[in-house]
Amino acid sequence: MADSRCLYRHGFLRIGTGVPRGRVADPAFALAEHLALARSAEARGIGVLLFPELGLSSYAIDDLLFQDALLDRVETAIAELVAASRALFPVLVVGAPLRHEGALYNCAVVIHRGVLLGVVPKSYPPNYREFYERRHFAPGLGTSGAIAVAGEDVPFGTDLLFRAEGEVPFTFHVEICEDLWVPLPPSTRGALAGAEVLLNLSASNITIGKARHRRLLCASHSARCLAAYAYSAAGPGESTTDLAWDGQAAIFENGECLGESARFPDGPTLLAADIDLERLRQERMRTTTFGECMREEGAGDFRRIGFTLGAPPAPAPLERLIARFPYVPDDPERLAEDCYEAYNIQVQGLAQRLSSSGVRRAVIGVSGGLDSTQALLVAVRAMERLGRPRSDILAYTLPGFATSDATRANAWALIETLGVTGGEIDIRPAARQMLADLGHPFAGGEPVYDVTFENVQAGLRTDYLFRLANQQGGLVVGTGDLSELGLGWCTYGVGDHMSHYNVNASVPKTLIQHLIRFVAASGDVSAATARALEAVLATEISPELVPAEAGATIQSTQQVVGPYALQDFNLYYLTRYGLRPSRIAYLALQAWGDASRGAWPANIPAEDRRAYSRAEIRHWLKLFLKRFFANQFKRSALPNGPKITSGGSLSPRGDWRAPSDAGAQVWLDELDANFPDEG
Repeated sequence: MADSRCLYRHGFLRIGTGVPRGRVADPAFALAEHLALARSAEARGIGVLLFPELGLSSYAIDDLLFQDALLDRVETAIAELVAASRALFPVLVVGAPLRHEGALYNCAVVIHRGVLLGVVPKSYPPNYREFYERRHFAPGLGTSGAIAVAGEDVPFGTDLLFRAEGEVPFTFHVEICEDLWVPLPPSTRGALAGAEVLLNLSASNITIGKARHRRLLCASHSARCLAAYAYSAAGPGESTTDLAWDGQAAIFENGECLGESARFPDGPTLLAADIDLERLRQERMRTTTFGECMREEGAGDFRRIGFTLGAPPAPAPLERLIARFPYVPDDPERLAEDCYEAYNIQVQGLAQRLSSSGVRRAVIGVSGGLDSTQALLVAVRAMERLGRPRSDILAYTLPGFATSDATRANAWALIETLGVTGGEIDIRPAARQMLADLGHPFAGGEPVYDVTFENVQAGLRTDYLFRLANQQGGLVVGTGDLSELGLGWCTYGVGDHMSHYNVNASVPKTLIQHLIRFVAASGDVSAATARALEAVLATEISPELVPAEAGATIQSTQQVVGPYALQDFNLYYLTRYGLRPSRIAYLALQAWGDASRGAWPANIPAEDRRAYSRAEIRHWLKLFLKRFFANQFKRSALPNGPKITSGGSLSPRGDWRAPSDAGAQVWLDELDANFPDEG
């Protein structure tokens, strides 16, 4: 069993793309360079190492490819590489010209632990513009059988898949250069047949703009195939008689570039990336059209070549950076784009609902906190889009027993600077009456602040808003967010759980602060409103339902349900990918275990740029699991609201459908078994 610190224990595979130095038509030199990179890959814990097309002979050598002396030496180099591989961990995928049944083929040779596993010929040798491969090579498309290489017969054909069994199971497919550039790359059927990893040995000379096109092809193909795609191109030492080479190596996963080498290197290059195999499998399982395409189009009749890849000689810690905030990109440009889209999705949703319902006014409770602020901003823009006055927004503050002067001031500053119709209803008299009618100890003067005390206030606020909507011909705009729904941190029914339309329903708490900053900096609000928004952003997240004792801090939501940064992380990976809790905890430790590792999204306060220990991650994940499963009944009865993020929503009509009777024990047991306390 792999060490628990090792990425191979947790559903990851480290693959590498090597660009060795070349020397024209010198297989002995090529062999030495390939082995040097293979040994470096061994030291880095790389499980699969990809090399360029025709790397053992050189690519641009024209009619030298017909020279028996060269072809014989290439086979000798393969035999020496096979022998040397006995002591190496990685699977090696190298390029070589090989003779077979009177023809020459441009081949990928797959080697592992002293075994030549198989040979895959290039399906589509190009014969246009600068390419003249059909002069030398036969097309490999449709070939199947065996080939004699270095004195042994091995599987040969374009129908090969390579399947790692045992501790690190995965399947990979191999294609060569031009195969990716055709309308239906061979790796498409390889992916449909189960290959999660697609490898491309390429030479690919460089011209202006070609590198960008390669990235586009690799990224889009990995996204379409829900796969990892690794690419390696010829680099220094290749013949420059009529062409030039940039040595571009890159690795993609489901459309995302995990790494790209520096181009035009002077020496050898080794690029590595950690592929999340379990995430790819989850995506394929959830994307039912992937399987339907396989059944309709046919994956082809592949031969599966089995081998065993165990753990590397030394534990390989995960090198892949796991984003701390899966809903909030750390790239400023991407964050700005996400905020623009999220805000406008909310606005469009509310505007359409107001228009289609024929309701004139929007009614919203404004607390001075994050959620209601964002909902109010959305309502203002929706009214503008409909050509209606802001005065048609009826914004009410509803102070209770624990409402602070600061949040009340925030609420009124927003109401006044945004120019909406404001009002205030003190809910304390009605709350006292209800508590007295219930015989609650608080009505007799006792400081009992239980769930009844809290929910009487939360329920009255919502009740007032609905009755105001009845009276004013309005629609109640909900404010509760995705994070609160995931944790069940909402009062069911007549409480913040309910509204006529909830614009925040699939917006996580960690994103809302950035949406507010986006609006504040957009230039669409006045300077006074921007100052009010900054004040809201600086306010502690609190339901403000329990009075604070003299000198004590106000009621803190995150002290009860956990840090939203961690809980949003847990929510994302549980609902979006269905990961087992131990793996969520492992990823959380990679993301949050070291505050100095990786980038932080813009505007995260310095005091929030902290690390969390293994024990803290376990504690809050266990709480999350208990609350998430215990509160499904609330999510089964949600009002309408637009889906915002690719991370999904919890609407019973959308991304998340689950029984209200399920318990968390299976998930808690899995966490305890596979991510135990350190002590």
